[in-house]
Amino acid sequence: MASWRFEAIGTRWEIETTDPLADPARAAVDAEIERFDREWSRFRDDSAVTRLGREGGSFASPDAAPMLDAYRELSAATGGAVNPLVAASLEALGYDAGYSLVGGGAVRAPDAWQAQVSWTTAGVAASAPALLDVGALGKGRLVDLVMDLLGDVPGDVVVDAGGDIRVRGAGVRIGLEHPYDATKAIGVVEVRDRALCASAVNRRAWGNGLHHVLDARTGLPVRTWAATWALAPDAMTADAVSTALFFDGGPELAGAWGVEWVRMSTDGRVQHSPGCPAELFIAGANTRPAAPN
Repeated sequence: MASWRFEAIGTRWEIETTDPLADPARAAVDAEIERFDREWSRFRDDSAVTRLGREGGSFASPDAAPMLDAYRELSAATGGAVNPLVAASLEALGYDAGYSLVGGGAVRAPDAWQAQVSWTTAGVAASAPALLDVGALGKGRLVDLVMDLLGDVPGDVVVDAGGDIRVRGAGVRIGLEHPYDATKAIGVVEVRDRALCASAVNRRAWGNGLHHVLDARTGLPVRTWAATWALAPDAMTADAVSTALFFDGGPELAGAWGVEWVRMSTDGRVQHSPGCPAELFIAGANTRPAAPN
């Protein structure tokens, strides 16, 4: 397999193809990533979403409806724990555009976010300044867009964006990295024509117990679950479920969406969906399937 590695949207990408990607295909991938980042990155002062946070108003984007439709379901399933207006909560703890990583007090995200934000297939609008953070599923959405761009590339394709992985073609065995020891894995799963997305509290962590997975209802980092993995036909769905699994209601949403999953608690317990194909081998863990829905 030929490999193309690069940095984008704050993470390391690797795209593997049977044959090296031609320059036009690479240029198309670069352009799509830049477009998405220019529209949805709250870390860019010139992005459309940052302007929405400063001024309100609206902007056009083909990603608004797929992502915000999913957020509506995520929010309902988790009792409001997942909320795209969590950006202010993240900034209050130091995960801001300048990466100050200096935490202040907790700030709850607005409960009635759907009263402030509206969307159509054409774009998104805010009735007042509202800073959106699409981190719960945005990277998965971008992985899907990149894979779609490579639809005419012959052979096998693997798109890996820092833990959000989508595979087309031959199966790839992927280790489930232990959240407290990157040299170990708690299991392995073969991914074939599917996506695997992972999230963990040891990634984007700073300060005294601060990390990027927040409960929007409190503005505080989650404490019960340390890492999650979700296996779905597309990366946005897998990414969304890997976020939902940090909260009550996550397993039920995964079941409704037909997503298989694994999650590990901060005290070492491991749960998985009844049909999960992963081979789990973490020594000494209380590994058990979650109750069927």
